[in-house]
Amino acid sequence: MELLLNNELRGRLTKDGIRIYEPSDFAGMHAAGAVAADILDRIADQVFPGQTTEAIDRTITEMVEASGAKSATIGYKGYQHASCISVNHVVCHGIPGTKVLKDGDILNIDVTVIVDGWFGDTSRMYVAGKLPRKAERLIQVTHDALFKGIEMVKPGNTFGDIGHAIQAYVEAHRMSVVRDFCGHGLGRVFHAPPNVLHYGRPGTGAVLEEGMFFTIEPMVNLGRPETKTLADDWTAVTRDKSLSAQFEHSVGVTADGVDIFTLSPAGTFHPTYGE
Repeated sequence: MELLLNNELRGRLTKDGIRIYEPSDFAGMHAAGAVAADILDRIADQVFPGQTTEAIDRTITEMVEASGAKSATIGYKGYQHASCISVNHVVCHGIPGTKVLKDGDILNIDVTVIVDGWFGDTSRMYVAGKLPRKAERLIQVTHDALFKGIEMVKPGNTFGDIGHAIQAYVEAHRMSVVRDFCGHGLGRVFHAPPNVLHYGRPGTGAVLEEGMFFTIEPMVNLGRPETKTLADDWTAVTRDKSLSAQFEHSVGVTADGVDIFTLSPAGTFHPTYGE
C-alpha cells in the first residue's frame, strides 16, 4: 500500500530522508484531511452505551465508501477494518469487534482515508454516556498536549521541540507520554520519515522545513507509560491497566508556521464541545 512509482512522489528529500512537498500539494492534503475529519464528526452519534465497536466501524466503512474515498487501513498489513477503535486502557490499534460499550467508557477512533492519492489521517476521543471526572481530565490534558506540540511547528524548530513541549505539559499534570508509538510522515504514502516522537529535548532531531507533512498524535496514560501488544499483534494496552487517551492531527509546515489538514469541519474535535 505504501509503494508508489517514483514519479508520483514530487518534491525533494532532506538528508534525514524527509520529503519536502510542493506548495500545490497542500490542497490535496486538505481534501483528504477534510474527508477523514468529517467522518469523525458524523460518527459521534454512533457512540453510546450498548453500541458495539464493530457497528461503529461498519458505519465508518459506509461513510468512506459514500465519500468516494478509499480506506487506507483495510488491507494494510492484513488489517481488515476502516478504523481503529481503542477503548479505555487500549492505547492504540484497537480492533473493532463485539465489545459492547458501557456508560463512562472512553474511546479513540482513528481513521485514515485516501483521496486522489493523498492520505488524510486523524483521530480523536469520544465518550459513551457520562464522562467520568478522571477520564475528563486525561482527555483534556491529551487534547491540550497535542496543541502544545502543534504550536512548535514552524521552520527552524526541531522535532525535539515538538516532543519536549508535549512531554513537559503532560508530565506537569502527573501523567505519562507513551514512548512505544509515535507520529509519522505522510502525504502520498501512509507512513514515511520522520518518526515524530512525543517526548524529547529542545533543539534535537531534524530541523523543520516548509513543505514537510506529518502527524502529531500523542498517547497519554493516567498511569505509567509502558505498553504491551496483545496476541492479535495489533492491540496495544497499558501495562498497568490505566486509562489512555489520544488525539491526532495531520499537519504541514508553512513558510511561517503550521497548516492543520484535519480540523473538524463542525468544530467537534473535543468530545465535550456541546457542553
